[in-house]
Amino acid sequence: MSHSHDAEPLSLPPKHNKSLADTPLRKFFEAAVKFEASDIILRSEQQPKVRLRGDLKSLDVPPIGVEDMENWIEAGLSPDQMNQYNRTGSLDIGMNMMVGEQSHRFRLNIFRTRGRSAIAGRRINNKILNLEQLYLPPSIAKLAELHSGIVLIAGVTGSGKSTTLAAILKLISETRACHILTIEDPIEYLFTDGKAIVNQREIGVDVPSFSLALRAMVRENPDVVLVGEMRDRETFEAALHAAETGHLVFGTIHASSASQAFGRIYDLFPQEERAAIRTMLAYQMQAFIYQKLIPSIKEGVQRMAGVEILLQSNLTRKYIMDGKEHDLNSVIRESREQGMQTFTDSLVDLVQKQYIHPRSALAVASNPDELKMRLKGMQGSTA
Repeated sequence: MSHSHDAEPLSLPPKHNKSLADTPLRKFFEAAVKFEASDIILRSEQQPKVRLRGDLKSLDVPPIGVEDMENWIEAGLSPDQMNQYNRTGSLDIGMNMMVGEQSHRFRLNIFRTRGRSAIAGRRINNKILNLEQLYLPPSIAKLAELHSGIVLIAGVTGSGKSTTLAAILKLISETRACHILTIEDPIEYLFTDGKAIVNQREIGVDVPSFSLALRAMVRENPDVVLVGEMRDRETFEAALHAAETGHLVFGTIHASSASQAFGRIYDLFPQEERAAIRTMLAYQMQAFIYQKLIPSIKEGVQRMAGVEILLQSNLTRKYIMDGKEHDLNSVIRESREQGMQTFTDSLVDLVQKQYIHPRSALAVASNPDELKMRLKGMQGSTA
């Protein structure tokens, strides 16, 4: 397998104290905190919007002027960040701000759209919830006991992947004396050391590029590694190499089911390398989890994750080796006692516990007919 190298040496930008929280944009982020919004979207010539329980709502303020937006962004970025934004048309940054006595964190993407600037922000919960508080299945807690291999969480943007990973890492940190290393762009959740020591490296702040961070990773002697999003071949090669050499590696991938994640991974590699990658995955994959957030009807909980869980087993390995990844749902169905579950299983469970409404379950179901039949059967058994 080939490894790409940075074309020229990169250096870290000088430290700076500029922040968008020190500009007039601050009031919009404060509103997102006040309303407990999950996201905020700002664009010039448009009313600022916040996402509440999955729906976008406009703030009751005038649209932001084009010139104001440009000036405020420039005032809140360092010269290096501004250069990158002007050069590439987008920029990922993390932002901390105090509101009253509490620190709040946002993950921001600043981008150009039709010649104007816009900001998409995700509000990061400053408290890392545990797996029980997230109402996640008990088999996910078992992943914290693993010592090597790859655990991937699949889903679209905004499906709570980072929140689930943070809960697993928190559990590891509290229960095991080990070294946890994260490579993030930007850092989302801020971890504190428990039994474990946790080091978090942010691209552009602690290390100039993802590829340099990945190359240095194994030399930094971690036991557990979080490599953020598996977005390219180099990241996945580094993750596989780390797993093969006895590390436990966590990451996320954009896919719409646990089995589809395999196709996404194979697509990163040329045809002639896919057989070797398939074999490595068959042995190194420990769990592929797919999740999607669903509006909740449980008091005090806005949204809950529907979760599909595929775990390593002899049968899982055989199906991957035989190239039958698209049939892995049947493996999950046969292995429920091992903690595996289909997305439909998860929806039935959440409806049964009265955590989500049957209508919400049907709206996100990958197999609505099967779900309808099972919900009907449930009503029959409870009648």
